[in-house]
Amino acid sequence: MTSTRTVLIESNRLFREGLKQLLAGTQFAVGAEFNTMDLAIEGAATDGATPALVVTGQAIKEAADLQRLRDAHPAARIVVLADDVSVDLLRQAMAGGADGFLTKSVSPEALVQSLHLIMLGEKVFPTNLAAMLMDMTSQPSPPNWVRGLTTREREILQSLVGGASNKAIANRLGITEATIKVHLKTLLRKLDVNNRTQAAIWAMNNGFGAETAATPARHLQAVSA
Repeated sequence: MTSTRTVLIESNRLFREGLKQLLAGTQFAVGAEFNTMDLAIEGAATDGATPALVVTGQAIKEAADLQRLRDAHPAARIVVLADDVSVDLLRQAMAGGADGFLTKSVSPEALVQSLHLIMLGEKVFPTNLAAMLMDMTSQPSPPNWVRGLTTREREILQSLVGGASNKAIANRLGITEATIKVHLKTLLRKLDVNNRTQAAIWAMNNGFGAETAATPARHLQAVSA
């Protein structure tokens, strides 16, 4: 079994210890733990070891909190374990670059399964929130910004709305991942956003990607408790 270096951030000691015991028998055994996100970020600066997975149960008040964690661990998959279900919390988590959003009431089996999917490049959210996420298209599409994108950029943006990885987009469009990265960099600059998740949320909030939202996204996984 391949080991995945996992960092856990959780202020509740009882929950933290319980989660450590749960993950101890899996490939996601906790290698480092912190009470707060600030301590985890400081630890990233001094430790030097790069985690593959970061699981945080700390409340996300705004996207900037999670973005700081993303900046500290740019290569890691980040999973948010929330106390309750909220579309607003989901928005903040996605805007901050989270790869998964689950509630603390999720079953142990579903949690481990979700972590496996996330490490494979999937986006994982609770069943009801995944449906709500697909309906976030309330605002009309501005006439100018779409015309400012090339056909290829629009294709990539639609794939981002569906949660597709660079590899999946490259396979669908028949081009290399390196080319996708070049297009993506230009796309993020044009939309004035920091990452692919923010681009997807921006697009959905501005009425783009309705075709993608009409059907279940291949790379957006819904997990029940």
